[in-house]
Amino acid sequence: MAAERGLPAALPGLEAQRRQVEGEGPEQPGRERPLRAGEKWYLLENHWYKQWRAYVESGDQNSISFPGRINNAELFEDTESYRLKDRLVEHEEYVLVPEEVWNKLVTWYGLEHDQPAIERKVVDLSSMQKVEVYLVELYLCQHSDMDNPVTAQFSRMDVIETVLKEARCQFSVPAEAETRLWVKNSDGSCERLRNLQMTVLDACLSSGQVVVMETRSKDGTWPSSRPHIMKNSLEDEELYQGQPGVCGLTNLGNTCFMNSALQCLSNVPPLTEYFLNNRYLDELNFNNPLGMKGEIAEAYADLIKQQWSGHHRSIVPRMFKTKVGHFASQFLGYQQHDSQELLSFLLDGLHEDLNRVKKKEYIELKDAAGRPDEEVAEEAWRNHKRRNHSIIVDIFHGLFKSTLVCPECGKVSVTFDPFCYLSAPLPISKDRVMEVFFVSMDPSKKPEQHRLIVPKAGKVLDLCHSLSKHTEVPAERMMVADVFSHRFYKIYQMEESLSCILDRDDIFIYEVSVSTLEDPATADAVVLPVYLRERTQGRDYSNTYYGVVLFGHPLLVSVPRDQLSWDSLYQLLLHRLSRYVTRPDSEEEEDPSEEDEEDLYNKRPNGLSEGEDEEEEETTAEGSTSQEPSSEAEENPLDASVGEEGAGVEGRPSPSPAPQRPPQSPQTPSSSPSPPTANQAKRKCCQKRRKLLFTLQAVNSNGTSDRTAAQDEGSTVSFNSQPYIAMDWDSNMRKRYYNEAEAEGYIKHDCMDFTPRKNPVRLQECLELFTTVETLEEENPWDLDFSEFVIKPQKDTDPTLYKYDLIAVSNHYGGLRDGHYTTFARNKDSGTWFYFDDSSVSAVSKVQIESKAAYVLFYQRQDKIRHPAGSRDQDGGSGGGACCEPHPREQASRDFMDVD
Repeated sequence: MAAERGLPAALPGLEAQRRQVEGEGPEQPGRERPLRAGEKWYLLENHWYKQWRAYVESGDQNSISFPGRINNAELFEDTESYRLKDRLVEHEEYVLVPEEVWNKLVTWYGLEHDQPAIERKVVDLSSMQKVEVYLVELYLCQHSDMDNPVTAQFSRMDVIETVLKEARCQFSVPAEAETRLWVKNSDGSCERLRNLQMTVLDACLSSGQVVVMETRSKDGTWPSSRPHIMKNSLEDEELYQGQPGVCGLTNLGNTCFMNSALQCLSNVPPLTEYFLNNRYLDELNFNNPLGMKGEIAEAYADLIKQQWSGHHRSIVPRMFKTKVGHFASQFLGYQQHDSQELLSFLLDGLHEDLNRVKKKEYIELKDAAGRPDEEVAEEAWRNHKRRNHSIIVDIFHGLFKSTLVCPECGKVSVTFDPFCYLSAPLPISKDRVMEVFFVSMDPSKKPEQHRLIVPKAGKVLDLCHSLSKHTEVPAERMMVADVFSHRFYKIYQMEESLSCILDRDDIFIYEVSVSTLEDPATADAVVLPVYLRERTQGRDYSNTYYGVVLFGHPLLVSVPRDQLSWDSLYQLLLHRLSRYVTRPDSEEEEDPSEEDEEDLYNKRPNGLSEGEDEEEEETTAEGSTSQEPSSEAEENPLDASVGEEGAGVEGRPSPSPAPQRPPQSPQTPSSSPSPPTANQAKRKCCQKRRKLLFTLQAVNSNGTSDRTAAQDEGSTVSFNSQPYIAMDWDSNMRKRYYNEAEAEGYIKHDCMDFTPRKNPVRLQECLELFTTVETLEEENPWDLDFSEFVIKPQKDTDPTLYKYDLIAVSNHYGGLRDGHYTTFARNKDSGTWFYFDDSSVSAVSKVQIESKAAYVLFYQRQDKIRHPAGSRDQDGGSGGGACCEPHPREQASRDFMDVD
């Protein structure tokens, strides 16, 4: 009978059918069993189900209540679309059966021809399982044709990738074309559906929403990312065909640092091919708390696809810059930054966005405990990849060996630590070039500018020794001073470190007659700092205020102790300034007016005219008359104790007074005219006195405040501290007798034509410094050979495993806080080197790449290199390279473990 009705010959008995469908016991759960999220259930038309129940309950296989084939026609709106009717009620119009029950019923009774099975899935809604009878109905359309959508239904448990596949199928998109989805919200805005593995339920998609599929253009851009570009401009770009990868990046405003880093990274072949081949799409990690939800990886992929499309001469990386600023606030705005800092952020961001490890496990590190390096390194690498496994790890990460030895117990600790880029220390030169001005005691000689090579860690005495070789003046008869704003900012002692002298300081070295090696208390001469000042009458009601303005270069003048009187000092300074100060003619020597002279000088405290007798008498340079001593004539304002120092000028601290210099009999060079002696300074003091070019005044170290001096009889002067003297000039006298141009003149010594040649820094030296053993206290070749730094497994003998080729260079020009970045990079397809300067790109030769501006270097292992046909003469690279940034410090001893 079963065969006559078209049923299987081995049809179970009616009671057996009932138990298997309705369920009886744990072995036959049937349709009454609990729902489980994700499993499939099927709709069964209720009328057919009731007839089947009557049939099996009759106990007669030949009963007229036989249900026949499963027929769900009553559940469909029509037999063309087979769309489910709206508002169907369970147990009235349909019942639900699990997949295993449905399969049995179809096997026993069959399904009405051409009818589709109404398959539904169990979804978890707020911890409650429910069969979704009605699917989510979406309207699918293309970005280029949003007016003609198609309808498609999806389970809430379907992933977004299923929606994308359906859209690609509906619109016949080629397999090689890259697409992405957007969902249109009720307010008209669009939101990217980034995570293709997210379910429709989790993406909060609901029936009636529009999903837009976008296809990437030939030039690597997305149509939605440039909506304001004219159509003809788009066509022009797509028609342009250049060398892929030879594409500039527009400077958005101080973003050359970013452009340089991106160009270098763009020319790392395995990373670029990874993105061009869309391998990143399957590895985007949207749930990594350390990542950026895949957005940095997607933004970088967009940039790479545009650069390597061959349809752009230059692109504007604004979207990428916006993404970087969103996740790293330090890069917000348009200030200059460090290219290596941006590179560090980008490599770390790409790694976490593409990390294949979805849940990082805790790993307890083990001590080496004397095990072989290879074993410890392999263990460290396995542990590292258990938490960090991405294309960035595959290409850029490696291990370096760090060995620490305890200075007390001698215990050795060996660890293998992962690194992505290597900050290598720079070899530091032991010498320093300094430029100074030498001022001879010979007044006829102009100051000389010298360029000296001195020890970087040397002292001021070393600077003097170096200058002595040029001038033949003994180093001990030199005094070094920093001159700033016409005054001595500081007078250095011989034992001070040269590190306190900056390159921008104006350093003057004066020849003096005293030696710095002897006791200053017994010296025959005193070194006086002398300033030049111009006095101008101030404007006040009493007309007694006089302002002073410093001018010219200050002097350090050696004065014999037996000439420490104002008159002798005046004559000595006239002699010292004779090269650029003119003495009055004979007819100008007498002052025409006693009254005027008193007016001119007596108002100036401590002027030379003070203390002079108006009667006719002969006065010696020591201040005594030819008849008898005169206390007034022997007044000496140098015999004074210097009080508190004045405040600093122009924001600089008050200069330190020079120490008292040791004594030495004043010895002038044979070529130097001898200063006037006391007898030569003898003059007659008449009623018509000789005109004075300047007056002398004891001042503070800044030359801004006059000092009062206690005057004693006699010419002996005792010094309690370093005195400073000012030569005060009247404005008219300065104009008439002071030659400004001659005073400021100097000559360049032959040594100024010599420029010390700096030897280029080899990366090999940097690596040797990096791996140098450091004692823990108790308290640029093109083929970079790593063979002496890599711990080699015994089985590896291929030399290319340890040699790397340069593939890119980030250059920096300028200072630490400003400057400009550019890039040299080797194209992976052609092997040609190019120079990237923001939007400008040009081909270069190998000679041009050897630049002093090199900052970050990218190397690639030789065995990974892919040489284009006929390009073996080009320098290239490969995939296991790390970028190396010169950095001035590191610690402990280090070796490298190759972990390809």
